[in-house]
Amino acid sequence: MTVLLWIVAASFAGGVLSVGCAALFALNARTHWVNALVSYAIGALLGAVFLDILPEAIKVSTSPAMLSGTVLFGILLFFTLEKLLLWRHCHHDHCEAHEPVTPSAHGRSGLMITVGDTFHNFVDGVIIAAAFLTDIHLGVVTALAIIAHEIPQEVGDFMILLHSGYSKARALWLNLFSSLATLVGGVLAYFALQSVQNAVPTLLALAAASMIYVAVADLIPGLHQRTRLRDTVEQVLLIVAGVSSILLVNLLVGA
Repeated sequence: MTVLLWIVAASFAGGVLSVGCAALFALNARTHWVNALVSYAIGALLGAVFLDILPEAIKVSTSPAMLSGTVLFGILLFFTLEKLLLWRHCHHDHCEAHEPVTPSAHGRSGLMITVGDTFHNFVDGVIIAAAFLTDIHLGVVTALAIIAHEIPQEVGDFMILLHSGYSKARALWLNLFSSLATLVGGVLAYFALQSVQNAVPTLLALAAASMIYVAVADLIPGLHQRTRLRDTVEQVLLIVAGVSSILLVNLLVGA
């Protein structure tokens, strides 16, 4: 199986699986499922970053200090983009995106989410391509981590679209269309990065930054809203399960 086929398969499967699972959860609307997925996604994201992406980026980089600076720059960049509503995602029930929309704002939050999600998915495709071009094992781990965090994010986006007045069918088609941006980003990045291999370490560092930012800034704050001991234990166990799944992939694929 060629690298391009790996990228196409991972990008397509990632988009379709995340949207399909999101629609299933959103239509059944069980909040506990979403909370569990968020905790698991945090572990998968952080596990992929610190056990695979950063070690691989350091290995192929000529300057670890520059790599660390790129991660720092990436975190600040994604913070700025989120502030500008270009990287706007809600992963829990208590945020302004879930507040009732006024008649004048009807559908506006849904459109904002769709645009932001398309951009996010395109970047995910670029990240997947950069990982596969570095190493097939790294690509598989990265794709699985992206799918893990995309599912709870897509659930939130799906609920916002429904709340903004979109029908279930239209919300599903919009999310499916947006998910194709992952495939577009992956294929374009494959042909671009083939001739610019020196950019791979930088893209891996930006991928790590995006995953750290999503986990720490977007996902973890939502967990702190559930303060019961039982909830905390459940969150910790699910985060550990997310990290463990990355370790398991390492064992199965071969580190």
